[in-house]
Amino acid sequence: MVGVVAVPQAQRMADEQGLDLVLINAQADNPVCRIMDYGKFQFEQAKKEREAKKNQKVTSVKEVNFRLTTEDHDLGYKTKNACRFLADGDRVKVVIRFRGREMAYTNQGYDVMKKFAQSCSEFGEVDRQPRVEGRNMVMFLAPIKNN
Repeated sequence: MVGVVAVPQAQRMADEQGLDLVLINAQADNPVCRIMDYGKFQFEQAKKEREAKKNQKVTSVKEVNFRLTTEDHDLGYKTKNACRFLADGDRVKVVIRFRGREMAYTNQGYDVMKKFAQSCSEFGEVDRQPRVEGRNMVMFLAPIKNN
């Protein structure tokens, strides 16, 4: 902490130490500068970013598709896959496709979605409630966060 110093004097102090004069905050009443090895600072920042990237968990969205008339066994198989995806930490997009006259029975689609969500409730929770988008009904399930 040197205090308020003129720019040429600060630059001379940095040159004497063999370091760089780095502008930290230009918005203050007096611009704030620091004398440091800027190359080393950049290297350490990049190193911190790489470490943070390693610790990140990238979540992807897996999709499970079926129709309103899908049989119970096939629905169970797709439920098992969705539960596996949720256990791995991925979000699941559940899609029911309606064809032709099936659009008149969207209320049955809501029932199937509710049943699907209950069967996956051990591994995930409903992130976005089911809603009709065109000829598809879409619902998102998110993995349960373990605190």
